Amino acid sequence: MSQESTAFSDLNFDELVELANSGFPWHWEPTTVANREEKIAVASDPDGMLLDACRRQDAGEQGVIDPFWATTWRAAAGLDRYLDNVEISGKRVLEVGCGTGHVGFSAALRGARVTLTDGVTDPLLLVHLSTWPVRDQCEVKQLRFGVDQLRGEKFPIILGSDVTYLRQLWPELIQCLDDHLAPGGTVYLSDPFRIIANEFSDWIKRKPWQYTESSIELPDDNKHPIRIMQLSRSTAS
Repeated sequence: MSQESTAFSDLNFDELVELANSGFPWHWEPTTVANREEKIAVASDPDGMLLDACRRQDAGEQGVIDPFWATTWRAAAGLDRYLDNVEISGKRVLEVGCGTGHVGFSAALRGARVTLTDGVTDPLLLVHLSTWPVRDQCEVKQLRFGVDQLRGEKFPIILGSDVTYLRQLWPELIQCLDDHLAPGGTVYLSDPFRIIANEFSDWIKRKPWQYTESSIELPDDNKHPIRIMQLSRSTAS
């Protein structure tokens, strides 16, 4: 069963900031979210955090996880932009592998009730800060693919950006989607047209899932669009 970030959820804004300041360097990043200018709390030195994790892994330390969550990826901005095309207001939405929480925040700004989750706890404090303006519409929880389950909770919409980059995680990802997608629901995943996601699309098509994809351009670089992968359970399954 998943663990809600109860250590954070009972804190007020100033207490959250104080706790974040005692952790790792972070800052407010001006970001376009749901077609408006907002601020997202992000790690200030993601490259340094990754190098530190690699050094600790090389030294034989166990349980060190690469902090890929610390960077806001273009795939998140692309999925945010794509949500202009999705009827999301008033619906319950799950974001998996939320990282900075960009996509879940954008869904909440569009009127959804959102549960933002990540497999590691480090980003969850910053997600609490970022989603503070819409905190009444958001829950923040730990959810590890293939390990945790939000017991009894099903969502008509599940979102995930850059969650298909590791081949060994695909079975756990699909199990997580199976566990949490409501009947007739839809999953929207995004990636920047990585080769590995081409393989994912071939792999998922052999499963009892319906798969379609499209692309969406971003204003920062229209020559490198973001792929949007839309999944739903096959009616024959």
